[in-house]
Amino acid sequence: MSEIARALWYTAPQTIEIREEKLSKSTGNRVYLKTHASAVSRGTEAIIFRGDVPVSERARMLAPFQEGTFPFPVKYGYANVSEVIETTADLEAGQRVFSLFPHQCSFLLPADALYPIPADLPSTRATLAANMETALNIVWDAGVLPCARIAVVGAGTVGALVGYLCARTPGVQVTLVDVNPKRQDITDALSCAFALPEDAPRNQDVVVHCSASEAGLNTALRVAGKEARIVEASWFGSQASGLYLGGGFHSQRLSLVSSQVGQVAPVMRPRWTHRRRMEAAISLLQDDVLDILLAAPIEFEDAPQSLGDVLSGKRDTLCQPIVYS
Repeated sequence: MSEIARALWYTAPQTIEIREEKLSKSTGNRVYLKTHASAVSRGTEAIIFRGDVPVSERARMLAPFQEGTFPFPVKYGYANVSEVIETTADLEAGQRVFSLFPHQCSFLLPADALYPIPADLPSTRATLAANMETALNIVWDAGVLPCARIAVVGAGTVGALVGYLCARTPGVQVTLVDVNPKRQDITDALSCAFALPEDAPRNQDVVVHCSASEAGLNTALRVAGKEARIVEASWFGSQASGLYLGGGFHSQRLSLVSSQVGQVAPVMRPRWTHRRRMEAAISLLQDDVLDILLAAPIEFEDAPQSLGDVLSGKRDTLCQPIVYS
């Protein structure tokens, strides 16, 4: 088997193209797959779209199956739901799987890079798996306990998923804090309270920052209670961050810690592998309410023209699915 596959490439600042490549015949343990849906990781891919990946972080920013090098051109992405086309020793034809593969209509991957998806989980919602894995790791890093008061600053996809997970811990009160009042409909659906930054409740036991903004991080510092933990879960790229460490930062003995999905959170790392964590994330996507995080899908062939507004922030989009005819 050989065919021409089509994939999205970031080729210059604010420029996306579809490029073609030839797939070789499936051999050995490599599985031939056709994509149903993929999702744009808006925060990370916006940094790539602008060409703002810092030189110091280019090696760490590599996606598992990325092609090209930063800043351009790169084939980037890590939220792909596809269908197995030929039965293998490990997978049946027709089985849908999740992989950390870029936006591409068909491709080949080793079986051990694939994660089976339950039959009743819609493909577009399954594209949230990578974001849910990140959110799960953040909750572990945050050390969320029953009956805690938690603020999540930044109600984007990851922040909303963190709020969703925390709100399902017994007795926990979650407030999602965002500058966009339209996000209240989403927070209501996820069983969280909503607040604008100026109205965010103080004295929080845990604060998670997901807005990737200087103002958001300073809001997180402001609302944290005495000796509280603030988890920095967003990534600034090459953007500078001015922290206000006066006020109560020292007198309140606040802790500011980072969370990054590249490694399993230390509290779970001795027992959990990356594979086990991803399988757990997929199992957490069965709730229909999570569809509220998904924008109307974009057709793959229209993506070079349509994604610019998403990645530049002109559209109020959380998770942007791409679907493949």
